Amino acid sequence: MHDFHTHFIPNDVLNWLKENKNIVNAEWVKKDNNKEDFLFINQKWGFELKKPFIDFDLYMHNQEKANVTHSMISAIPQLFLYDFPIDIGIEMSRIYNQSLAHLITTSPDKLSAVGTVPMAHPEKAAEVLNEAVNIGLKGAIIGPGIDQHMLSDSFFQPFFEEADRLKAIIFIHPLLCEDPRLKRRMMPNLIGVPWETTVCATDVLLSGIIDKYPNVKILFAHGGGFMPYQIGRLGKGYEQWELVSSNLQAPPSEYLRRFWYDTVLWDQDSIDFLVKKVGEDRVVAGSDYPFDLCVWPPKEINDKGAHALLGS
Repeated sequence: MHDFHTHFIPNDVLNWLKENKNIVNAEWVKKDNNKEDFLFINQKWGFELKKPFIDFDLYMHNQEKANVTHSMISAIPQLFLYDFPIDIGIEMSRIYNQSLAHLITTSPDKLSAVGTVPMAHPEKAAEVLNEAVNIGLKGAIIGPGIDQHMLSDSFFQPFFEEADRLKAIIFIHPLLCEDPRLKRRMMPNLIGVPWETTVCATDVLLSGIIDKYPNVKILFAHGGGFMPYQIGRLGKGYEQWELVSSNLQAPPSEYLRRFWYDTVLWDQDSIDFLVKKVGEDRVVAGSDYPFDLCVWPPKEINDKGAHALLGS
């Protein structure tokens, strides 16, 4: 079984954070004596730094124990560092990517990885993506946009041109939703995170960007958010409004089948619905391990999506 949505923080990355804690405002906070320290970057989106995040032997042991035969490791979104100066973003990206490249060489049959890139500067992001693929990574994990820029904006053209040339996997992972209405009952995570994916995925689909860059393999986290469930509404909008249909060569339901989606949905009926809507070869197993809301062990699913995504 594969796991296409799993996160790890290599030692070199952790050491860099400690050495540069004042620059990125990194804090390790003890919230509960029964838990590990929580890591905060710039006072945002803290998370418990559980041992499987940083202990590679434990991480691999737990993957094996869960019958995961191949894991695609991702950088954690808290360390994208998009809101820091470009030199900080580039330095973190290169350290993270080089560390992941080293890890996967230890077990190439069991591991692959996607790196991180400084998306706030698309030309540099393209350069770092090229470096990452050349050292053995499959592509990059990126956020759903930067400030007011959606991923379909021409602002990101240099990055997507390079991703298309490299036939890279681009794993689109949401950042924490900052809608002020959600600041209660863990809603920024519960519905805000999939909402961020929904907004991004809908924009990417309706923009027709996949026609312009057909070789990019886009993987959406958390089952594509709410978009697959609302594909009928997008289809009706396509029929009614030129603003919806003008960039598309086919109905939205057909574009839905040109992306990949993970199974981090915590509900078998939801997974079954997703497979029915997009096809078996477009859904891949994922866990979000070892974050709190991980599906662990990941749900068993056939390997058609994995082979299609990896090109094997």
